Amino acid sequence: MPKRNNKKSLFHVSILKSLILLAVLSPEFLLLGTSLQLQDNAYDGLLIAINPRVSEDQSLVQNIMEMITEASSYLFNATKRRVYFGNVKILIPATWKAHNYSQAKQESYEKANIIIADWYRKHRDDPYTLQYGGCGEEGKYIHFTPNFLLNDNLTAIYGPRGRVFVHEWAHLRWGVFDEYNNEKPFYMAGHNQVKVTRCSSDLTGIFVCEKNTCTQENCIIHNLFKERCIFIHNNTQNITASIMYMQSLSSVVEFCNSSTHNQEAPNLQNQMCSLRSTWDVIMDSADFRQSSPLNVTALPALPSFSLLQAGQRVVCLVLDVSAKMAEADRLHRLRQAAEFYLLQVVETHTYVGIVSFSSTAMVKAQPREIKNHQDRRQLSSALPTSVMAKNAGASVCLGLQMGLQVIESQHGNAYGSVIILATSGGIGDISSCLSTMVNSGSTIHTIALGPSVAENLEELSTLTGGLKFFVSDRANSNGLMDAFSGISSGTGDVFRQPVQLDSMGAMVGVHQIFSRTVTVDGSLGNETIFTVMWQGGPPDMVLLSPGGKKYFKGDFNTDSGLRSSRLRIPDRAQAGSWTWQLNNTHSSPQALRVAVSSRATDHAVPPITVTAHVNKDGTRFPHPVIIYADVKEGFHPILQANVTAVVETDAGEPVRLELFDDGAGADIIKNDGIYSRYFFSFPVNGRYSLKVIVHQESHLRRLPHFIPGSYAMYVPGYIVNGNIQMNAPKKSIGDSDIQMQKWGFNRTTSGGSFSVQDVPTGPHADVFPPCRIINLETIRKEEEIILTWSAPGDDFDQGQAASYEVRMSKSLQKIKDEFRDTILVNVSQLIPQRAGSREIFVFTPALLTKEQQQQLDEETGEGNRVYFAIRATDEASLQGQVSNIVQATLIIPQYVSPVTSRESLILKGVLTAIGLIMTICFMICLAHYTLSRKKKSRKKANRTKLL
Repeated sequence: MPKRNNKKSLFHVSILKSLILLAVLSPEFLLLGTSLQLQDNAYDGLLIAINPRVSEDQSLVQNIMEMITEASSYLFNATKRRVYFGNVKILIPATWKAHNYSQAKQESYEKANIIIADWYRKHRDDPYTLQYGGCGEEGKYIHFTPNFLLNDNLTAIYGPRGRVFVHEWAHLRWGVFDEYNNEKPFYMAGHNQVKVTRCSSDLTGIFVCEKNTCTQENCIIHNLFKERCIFIHNNTQNITASIMYMQSLSSVVEFCNSSTHNQEAPNLQNQMCSLRSTWDVIMDSADFRQSSPLNVTALPALPSFSLLQAGQRVVCLVLDVSAKMAEADRLHRLRQAAEFYLLQVVETHTYVGIVSFSSTAMVKAQPREIKNHQDRRQLSSALPTSVMAKNAGASVCLGLQMGLQVIESQHGNAYGSVIILATSGGIGDISSCLSTMVNSGSTIHTIALGPSVAENLEELSTLTGGLKFFVSDRANSNGLMDAFSGISSGTGDVFRQPVQLDSMGAMVGVHQIFSRTVTVDGSLGNETIFTVMWQGGPPDMVLLSPGGKKYFKGDFNTDSGLRSSRLRIPDRAQAGSWTWQLNNTHSSPQALRVAVSSRATDHAVPPITVTAHVNKDGTRFPHPVIIYADVKEGFHPILQANVTAVVETDAGEPVRLELFDDGAGADIIKNDGIYSRYFFSFPVNGRYSLKVIVHQESHLRRLPHFIPGSYAMYVPGYIVNGNIQMNAPKKSIGDSDIQMQKWGFNRTTSGGSFSVQDVPTGPHADVFPPCRIINLETIRKEEEIILTWSAPGDDFDQGQAASYEVRMSKSLQKIKDEFRDTILVNVSQLIPQRAGSREIFVFTPALLTKEQQQQLDEETGEGNRVYFAIRATDEASLQGQVSNIVQATLIIPQYVSPVTSRESLILKGVLTAIGLIMTICFMICLAHYTLSRKKKSRKKANRTKLL
């Protein structure tokens, strides 16, 4: 316990030092590290990158500049004179001819805020923004196609490019969502009234049924909308909102605010942001909290542009050889991974140098251009093989400074270079060389080996835009291989980069067999390499190809000193399942590790790629992190894959967590190829590493016809001077006629590292509530309302909640702001299922009590419209957040008080008694009447006798 507190204190001291350092650094220095910054109301450092596969066209660059210039003034007015664009960088691909471009420093395609690239396979031009997170969270990048920027005809469909850019910028920077919904373009309101999913709801237009005008009623068949019923807007409007709905309209110059926002519309903005308007979310952003409107009447200065192009790529490996590297076989595993990088990962025509360091630094290899396999072998032979003297520490700054000298010896500066720093410790303060390294123009990737590395090592990566990795000391961990495999060139050219299919390790007993099967899919097959590494002695190896050919131990290229064997498949590797068996013939149990990589074979078909990361670099207990894995072919999502995250620390076994693309829990959008999950199983303080394993069985696969996400609206047409002017119908993006490769696939990728602090020792109380339900939906069926949603967990999106709280109201505002005071629906018979399961609840008016119906009748609302929301509670009585709010039309019959059995018996008794009394009275009357008749008859007879 004292040791942990001491470590925690050191962590806080290092953070304090870093904050002091950053406080005295110039704004220019900060801009280098974090790229895009808002300074004095101007966004500086916006990076736009053109994919190397895009054909050279100077008109493209010119149109990019015109788009940003137009967007700047539009954004300035839309944000009520708050923000605009200042300095903008455009990264020209190295595949274009060199002109008078400046040399790129730490800028790369993979760090860009905006990318310009083709979709591949299917022609498509929808501008869109890749958003991983929820409301108010920044996105990853904006994607435009070259055709969108060059084809002026598309402005009739999407609107002026500058306006489209601002629409996407709001997605990217402020985490707002679209206010239209292609899947639900209309919704029912009031007395079967059809409304358009839009914001503002005052925008005017007409309904069109199969290219003819029609009434709202003609758009409905049995409460369902006709497939070809659309709403066409007038191109001339008086309404100024909203940019997140239809920025293409000339009158639209504002975001929807609290007075113009349509809270009823079933769109993603309402669903994700709890009915808040886009302007309310934007105003809560960090950008607007730190800036005020400019008190000027004129527009701000036009953006300035810097055209950059990467020069010759230089990489330097800076490798720790201090005494700590002798522990846990670290140096040997580092050699294996570094050789793997040199032989298989780093691209041809890259210059590579090697530096080793401990308390001093040494140049192991000057930069050498990789032209062929011989160059790779020669560089790998220069890798360090032994540690320095016992007790020798590691001066990270000395190693980095020597690495800079090696790089600068090649071209005179370090602009655009890469340093891969691998270390297990450190002496001295990294802050002493931090400024030098950031200003050098080099990108630094850091690999921390073991638990003793300085806490602030990752600042080098953060401030230079590099990646950060952590590798545990577990003998069967392949973390070092994963780290080096995850360091790509950053150019965005997936056709040239190696793809890691498999990376796994296991402890194998004597004469036990370690079996693995990996699929080489049809898009890969070039330079396919199978690698085996061992701890004690080489195992027997058998590798079986899909065609039945066997490769044995003698077919592998074995390096006994490096304790590894490698088999390179000549020509193109056969597509299908490759199976190998490794038999541990060593005298004792040992760790065996394997890795498989391959490259693309068809430059027209991009390989399936996986990128993984967490939503933040560090967290503090009990706050979770969210793990993301983006599985794509080009930009098309891969659906129904098996995605597993493996999280590893230096304590205990790795934690495996299945990720989902189901639009529930941490996953905000279903079927967009982004698989995610909450992670909160924190056993210790310190660093955690992330690896993601993706697998899909062999089956015929087609691209989806619709890709959900954040897009600029494809406008079907306009009403111009009373005439309908339709645009070309949107093309389907699905491969309905082209069969995909039938092979399944395997992928393994590193997601880097993150840190966790304040983890309690020993058992602790449950502090993790169920996650928010974000996909509540309603379906009306006669007098029933069917509610469906994905079950949350006991802890966020894991386990099983204890109960549900469903509430309803006729007032949208009340259920939003006063959820606890609305009508509680009886769901006592509904037992929550395990997280991710589909829940179904049927609501009928019979579930309402007399008092609840009276309460509902007293609420103000429109027609028979009611609103529902839900939240879950766990066994520790922790409640999740209130779900998205949904509406439905409910027909509630007049309440008739039911009669109890006791009251029924009393009533029967009373009625029986009344019946008996009436019968007796009738009999008495009848008897009286009969007697009276007899008396009268006798009197009459007597009178007759007397006469």
